[in-house]
Amino acid sequence: MARVVKNPKLDSRSARAKLAQRREPYWTVLSTGCALGYRRGAKGGTWVARLRGDDGAQNYEALGAADDASDPDGLIVHSFAQAQERAREFFGKKARELAGHTAPDLGPYTVSHAIADYLAERERKGSKGVRADGYAADARIIPMLGGIEVDKLTARAVRGWLEATEKAPKLLRSRKAAETRRTVAVYADDPDALRARKATANRLLTVLKAALNFAFQEGRATSDEAWRKVKAYREVDAPVVHFLSAPECVRLVNSCQSSFRDLVRGALVTGCRYGELTRMRVSEYHPDAGTVTVRISKSGKARHVALTDEGRQVFDALTAGQKGGDLVFTRDDGNAWGASHQQRPLEEAARAASLDPAPTFHILRHTYASALAMKGVSMRVIADQLGHADTRVTERHYARLAPSYVADVVRAALPAMGIMDGTSPVTRHARASSRAG
Repeated sequence: MARVVKNPKLDSRSARAKLAQRREPYWTVLSTGCALGYRRGAKGGTWVARLRGDDGAQNYEALGAADDASDPDGLIVHSFAQAQERAREFFGKKARELAGHTAPDLGPYTVSHAIADYLAERERKGSKGVRADGYAADARIIPMLGGIEVDKLTARAVRGWLEATEKAPKLLRSRKAAETRRTVAVYADDPDALRARKATANRLLTVLKAALNFAFQEGRATSDEAWRKVKAYREVDAPVVHFLSAPECVRLVNSCQSSFRDLVRGALVTGCRYGELTRMRVSEYHPDAGTVTVRISKSGKARHVALTDEGRQVFDALTAGQKGGDLVFTRDDGNAWGASHQQRPLEEAARAASLDPAPTFHILRHTYASALAMKGVSMRVIADQLGHADTRVTERHYARLAPSYVADVVRAALPAMGIMDGTSPVTRHARASSRAG
């Protein structure tokens, strides 16, 4: 093994943690024309190798994740020394390639390697969602396919994995210290749950195919036929948006207890996510402008949510006499709301309000957006209020609820057919009861 080059700024995770985040890697020269770079991101860093060819052109290779948050394994997560070893492998391979020689076999290149290289390349380019895709791959792809060599991967193996993923129980969020993830079974008589599992399998298939295609483009696979033959499930990505009617909202709010009622009101008048509400400070409400600022959102960008008169009343009542740094929404004991603290009180309120099925907290966000869509508010405005990067997600969920020219014309032009006799409607339950009597 070659001598390990020292660099006090990159030797340890504690030293790397002091570095500023930036797109340009921190470089360490290993030899003439050969350098190892560390790119620090918001949630950890990655290693990248750089080789300068004889023509002066720079050649780069994503090496994998740094051991900032996880122990190094030499495969996906690398220490500084391990990254140097992988970088030297790249230097030798690339130098031979530039010289016109075929690179020697460096050992089995597995699906795990392909995923690690693909995610590292995305991290190097500053792509979004890398961390989430990495977690998903660790949980759902690598356990079943990770050890298979890319060149030995078959369409049958990929299809078997896709079917197993679609039938697997849903993973629940767990605490960071938890050794195993909790799961919940998906019932065969719940069509929406089955659709959601297939949609999840499709998203994972997209990550897998992207990683394998990257490996193929980089010359690490001789063919892409195995995964190219595997098709995603069809017609499963159309969202089924549930939302509450105005009377249901009133019943739910009236059934909530004390401080949780404030939280539900806040969700209904802003469309904000649970985490956005529970982090919201008094200073982020602007009564003169009638807006509330969401400083930390899922997209990472701040946004300003416009409030109606009812929304202002909610925030006026919650912020009166409070300091700017105080939380707007707190529990009865004055402490902050924590992760999943909303589940039990919402289920209890839903039972008291006779709402079946019981809404999740995210349904309150859907309710807010759906109400705007049904009033003809543009998808761009709704997207801005919800914090969507563009209108594609907004349209996919809410466009069908918006008033349309076609619907208006049909309703205005289609004559009444006289098929109703004018009597009061009788439910099927009532007809069945009369027949039984």
